[in-house]
Amino acid sequence: MGKIKIKFPESRKVGLTANEIKAIEQLKNLTKEEQHARNIWLFSFYLAGIRIGDVLKIRWRDIYDGRLHYTMNKNSKLVSLQLPEKIKPILKSYEAFKADEDDFIFPELKKANINDPKDIFSKTKTANKRLNRQLAKVAKKAKIQKKLTMHIARHSFGHIAGDRIPVQMLQKLYRHSSVTTTMQYQSSFINGATDKALESVVNF
Repeated sequence: MGKIKIKFPESRKVGLTANEIKAIEQLKNLTKEEQHARNIWLFSFYLAGIRIGDVLKIRWRDIYDGRLHYTMNKNSKLVSLQLPEKIKPILKSYEAFKADEDDFIFPELKKANINDPKDIFSKTKTANKRLNRQLAKVAKKAKIQKKLTMHIARHSFGHIAGDRIPVQMLQKLYRHSSVTTTMQYQSSFINGATDKALESVVNF
């Protein structure tokens, strides 16, 4: 008798609209913890939805010539992204805590043992949970009904990119090997491609 395979439907991750992200950007009545969570979420979103594990590993040395240069943890692919204007105030707000160029931009991994993958994983997982708790409060203040998590930044970028840039450009931004994977993030596409594709998505 063969094994029975039960298929569960994939959970649908709903991205935010441009108006919902504007509401998050414009919030004023945030606690220090909520503001930090918003900063990391927007940092991720502005740079094509960088995964939280990669965001927390970014160091000041990774930013030069107006671009972010980093290696994706998931597939070891090298990525170079132009820094959108919107991200510059976020970076500026963390400069006071910068020890040197080798320092992490965000504080979550500053006390981690960088030579211990398990410690990095553990601290990243803990940080993600903590950030998501704060993001839930941010969503409530912004009157957003959708679940706001770090991972939704990636889906939000793909959702908005759907009617602004072609799927091939989004595939390059995400560094997906297959365009089929990218299409899960987009529902509709138009023609047009430039190095400022990322900027065109986040400038609403």
